[in-house]
Amino acid sequence: MSTTSLPNPTGQSAAPAAGRSGRAGDRLFSGAATTSGLIVIGLVTLIGVFLIAQAVPALTKDQANFLTSREWSPGGDQPRFGILEFLWTTVTSSVIAMVIAVPVGVGVALFITQYAPRWLRRPAANLVDLLAAVPSIVYGLWGLLTFRAIVRPFEQFLQERFGWFPLFAPTPISGGTIFFIGIVLAIMILPIVTALSREVFDQTPAAHKEGALALGATHWEMIRTAVLPFGKPGVISASMLALGRALGETIAVTFLVSALAGGTAWTWSLFNGGETFASKIANNAAEFSNPSKTGAYIAAGLVLFVLTFVVNSIARVVIERRKAFSE
Repeated sequence: MSTTSLPNPTGQSAAPAAGRSGRAGDRLFSGAATTSGLIVIGLVTLIGVFLIAQAVPALTKDQANFLTSREWSPGGDQPRFGILEFLWTTVTSSVIAMVIAVPVGVGVALFITQYAPRWLRRPAANLVDLLAAVPSIVYGLWGLLTFRAIVRPFEQFLQERFGWFPLFAPTPISGGTIFFIGIVLAIMILPIVTALSREVFDQTPAAHKEGALALGATHWEMIRTAVLPFGKPGVISASMLALGRALGETIAVTFLVSALAGGTAWTWSLFNGGETFASKIANNAAEFSNPSKTGAYIAAGLVLFVLTFVVNSIARVVIERRKAFSE
């Protein structure tokens, strides 16, 4: 039986019209995506230009070494300020947070996606994601009033057993130490690492996993040879996003940190106090009374901006090299 196509009343073919509509939609989406990307680049550039323009005048008047000095007296005719203490506290507490949160987050993500029964996966994922909804100020209050008493005996144990090592040297600080801040930050960034790692592990092609099992691999060997390599770029991205959160956290650290008094001797101990870039700026916002003082704090913020930018750039390079190697 043969069929005849009905004539189009308009005399035009419907296919070209659909093609034109599709091409218009593609152009619209492409233009919107390009515009969004350019806006983001422009905003980041403007922020960088603003920070540099505000920081340079203060840096030119600084009578101390900005990178190696611990002094912070940005006022007066001869200001002296440096960021060594802020840099050490910020980086060290963030590294502690990453060392704790990344292995735990990846382990939880693997459990949820590869080991947990189906009825448990969604409740477990929701329970971890709830941590991301807790405000920073709640973490700060909880750490100050409850968690500090739990961590303190462990800190004393480390100081007694490993006090000969500079990083664990005893200090008179009884409040918020760098080590304690790092643990609280680890709890804060754990949902970021877990959620993103869980999503990328869940997208591992079934053929990769089934092929590994068909070749005789155990369940763990399948995860090690198929799931982890596939999810490595995602885990790196999640870790860098979490690191950015840890570097810039303000409220919780402001509640917890024990600032050192002026003239306190320098120590590399993790059980010492200090201030991060964010907590220093937040605690002293009232001092933005003249351009000299304001410029000093903006200079500190510029260092944090550059530090975060460098960390994310390194992560992007690692991911791109990983993709190139895989191809």
